[in-house]
Amino acid sequence: MRRLIILLSLVIPAVAQELSSPQLPAADAIRIKEFYRLASEIQDGLWTDWSKVPAPLMLVTSETEFLTHHPARPTEMKKVGEDLYARPRQFSVKLQATFPAFGPPAVMVVGEPAETQSKTSTPWLFTVMHEHFHQLQWAQPGYIDAVNNLGLSRGDTSGMWMLNYPFPYEKAEVAQGFGRLRDLLLRALNENNSAAFEKLAKEYVEQRKKFFAQLSADDHKYLSFQLWQEGVARYTQVEAAEAAAQYEPTAEYAGLPDFEPFSKYAARARAETLDELRQADLAAWKRTVVYSFGAAESFLLDRINPKWKTQYFQGMLSTDSYFEVAK
Repeated sequence: MRRLIILLSLVIPAVAQELSSPQLPAADAIRIKEFYRLASEIQDGLWTDWSKVPAPLMLVTSETEFLTHHPARPTEMKKVGEDLYARPRQFSVKLQATFPAFGPPAVMVVGEPAETQSKTSTPWLFTVMHEHFHQLQWAQPGYIDAVNNLGLSRGDTSGMWMLNYPFPYEKAEVAQGFGRLRDLLLRALNENNSAAFEKLAKEYVEQRKKFFAQLSADDHKYLSFQLWQEGVARYTQVEAAEAAAQYEPTAEYAGLPDFEPFSKYAARARAETLDELRQADLAAWKRTVVYSFGAAESFLLDRINPKWKTQYFQGMLSTDSYFEVAK
């Protein structure tokens, strides 16, 4: 009897601990698995050596955060499965961001689709590709020093200056200048005649230079940085969707209630970004205009400077130099 009591005293806590361990929801496990499968298929075709970058992801659910693919388990995380760790929720369930949550490497921190702007599984999947591209940016030698050397933080050590920098969005001449530049960019992208396109592209490059010239040095650096970082990430999100159009998802992913075929999403991804830009209002939207505007500029660069991506990590934090070839 005593041996039985001792045995039970060992087994019962172990069983209780196992039952109390948080469980990654099945649908989320399918989405995460599909992301890593798809990324392995397309990432190096979009950016050289992208697959060499660590890609930890932390999913934020209503009560728990689940971490996977991290090279070294953070001490505050509890192992709950194979390459899966958990802790009580700390971040917003609406979050879709990338930052060094536990120190390097940068971690994709994302909520479940229904809680985020993505709403459903396939847009969520390609938003995670967007965040994965931020990991490639963070992993570049000298990236952090380059960001610090911009000198834009004004004493903020939290990194929130990247969102809250006091750019003059509502200044009349800046907002109006942006509107004119936006319209010219859309006209150029919509032009299929080679001679007409070349003329519009050159006009765009000239007007772009004039627009940036009216900004202060710090404001110019900030907008250039945001276009380089967030605009190109949105461009990569669209490119990833288009590259994935030919790939069939796993049966598990296709069986999700909100499943949308990659090909269907890919067919509208570029148009949605350009439609977003058409409606962009710098004074009202503020920083969020950089996503569609920077992506559209990247679409333009594909036509006027097809080798621009080879320069991307050589001259970090600004896309200005990529437009020089169109003069």
